[in-house]
Amino acid sequence: MMLFLKFVLLLTAIPFNTGVHGQLVQMDTNKSGFVGSHVELPCLFINSYPPVKISQVTWQKLVNGTKQNVAIANPALGVSVLQPFKERVRFKNPAVRQRTPSLEDTTIIFNKLRLSDESSYICEYTTFPAGNRESMVNLTVYARPMIQMSLTTPSIVVGFKDLKMTVATCISANGKPPSVITWETKLEGEYKTQEIRNPDGTVTVRSDYLVVPSREIHQQLLTCVSTYNDEQHTDSVKLNILYEPEVIIEGFDENWYLNRENVQLTCLAEANPPISMFQWRYLNGSLPSSVEVRDNVLIFKGPLTYDIAGTYVCDATNSIGTGNASVEVTVTDTPSSPYEISQEQNQTDIFIYIGGAVVCGTVLMAAITLLIVFFKRRRSTFKGNYSAKKQILANGYNKSGSPQPQTTIPQSLTFSDDSSILGGSVQDFQSCHDSRMKTYHAGLIEDSLRNRCNEQTRFYDYGSEVEVSVDMVPQIDGSVISKEEWYV
Repeated sequence: MMLFLKFVLLLTAIPFNTGVHGQLVQMDTNKSGFVGSHVELPCLFINSYPPVKISQVTWQKLVNGTKQNVAIANPALGVSVLQPFKERVRFKNPAVRQRTPSLEDTTIIFNKLRLSDESSYICEYTTFPAGNRESMVNLTVYARPMIQMSLTTPSIVVGFKDLKMTVATCISANGKPPSVITWETKLEGEYKTQEIRNPDGTVTVRSDYLVVPSREIHQQLLTCVSTYNDEQHTDSVKLNILYEPEVIIEGFDENWYLNRENVQLTCLAEANPPISMFQWRYLNGSLPSSVEVRDNVLIFKGPLTYDIAGTYVCDATNSIGTGNASVEVTVTDTPSSPYEISQEQNQTDIFIYIGGAVVCGTVLMAAITLLIVFFKRRRSTFKGNYSAKKQILANGYNKSGSPQPQTTIPQSLTFSDDSSILGGSVQDFQSCHDSRMKTYHAGLIEDSLRNRCNEQTRFYDYGSEVEVSVDMVPQIDGSVISKEEWYV
């Protein structure tokens, strides 16, 4: 729209055959700047054709409906800037300040803007013979606020229960336009905000954060967020909450028994500011002679006796107040559990258990290794095959245990080299062969046969059937093998 307007204005300045003439003062409608910065206020004169003569250009400030001169450019008298603008306002175009000035562009520059510079400014051209032409611009001056956040007091003392108080304040001072303040925190509280309008047109915003002081919110963070013209500024503080000591006593495990040693009571306190003094008291009288006080620790020297039983109190003091805690100490005849021992003994048992577990594991691994070796050697005992055995008996059993047809017992027995599997030499077996082939009728066996020959080589005649002893198993082919090989 502005470009279109400029285009229309330029058209009005172009001479037509009809002889229409005109002049125009061109300016922006609005300008703005921040306090302390600079701003340009453009002013251009669109001359007519034929051009008119510019006699003078005057910049004026509109104050309460009246015009106040700011700067003047005159072809004959030169340039003049009036107070209080003399040090802060100048014409931008150097040609304006020449001996034969060019006054078509009389833009001025404001330096070090002040809030008081905010107003409407008029650029007026005096021409001959057309008269005066002018236009106006509105100047707005902004002020960035000063953000300040602080605790209400450097230290906040815990007060009455459920009583909210202001713990922190955030101020956005002397801003224009005013800021918007919000809070970022994990605390459960509320804030109240108010605006204070200053005589120079700025606004100070104050926001107070209210919460119930307690030791739980000590060192909590409060963050103030001030938003100004889409700009955000933050500031943070940590709460310093002062509270009296909260005390506990540690060390009594309800298992203090007669003659127990190395026990003590420790007084622990949480406070802000820190504890300045610990004191121990014995409600049953004076502290026992076997008790030694070391600041916040009560040491019971030597084996425990019944005399140390009673109520012990610890008082902890800081600059806010005093807190205390108590413990009732009892001494029993024996430990509460027959297995309960001192800490040193428990540690010893732990090492014993660990050592025992290691030894058991080692023995178990050795046993497994021996079993593996045994079975491997057992499988390697039989070095031939069943068909290689020489026939020594007509009757035998196959692998399934079924008896085979009866055959005649040979008068003499012959063994191969591997006949040692019978558990004795071939000669011993042959020497007692005839005497051992007696018929077994009433279940009697000659003592001489039992003593001279192992039971593994005895033969019994059950009518028409002959068997080898319990240690030997006859085979289908007439050979015998030990039961050990039979079950492999």
